[in-house]
Amino acid sequence: MIPALLLLALAAGAPVEEEPAMAPQRPAIEEVKARHAEALLARPGVVSVGIGLDEAGRPAIIVGVEREDAAAALPRTLEGHPVRVQVVGPVRAQ
Repeated sequence: MIPALLLLALAAGAPVEEEPAMAPQRPAIEEVKARHAEALLARPGVVSVGIGLDEAGRPAIIVGVEREDAAAALPRTLEGHPVRVQVVGPVRAQ
């Protein structure tokens, strides 16, 4: 149906509107985590970086911190993906 309408518009000499450009796609969350994990883990108080869900159930980068005060210096998003901070306490080998 749409192609027929387009042909009618072209035949009638009417201007044809182009479809709006699609929004750029953000990179896969796994790629974003891999790119930023080392830098995040180098920050004081950060003990883990993973992938999970945010409060709305969307995929998010999950950053584990020892204490709540470490969360203030962390980004809220990375390359368009939400970052969720969880206080997990100190991590010790067993």
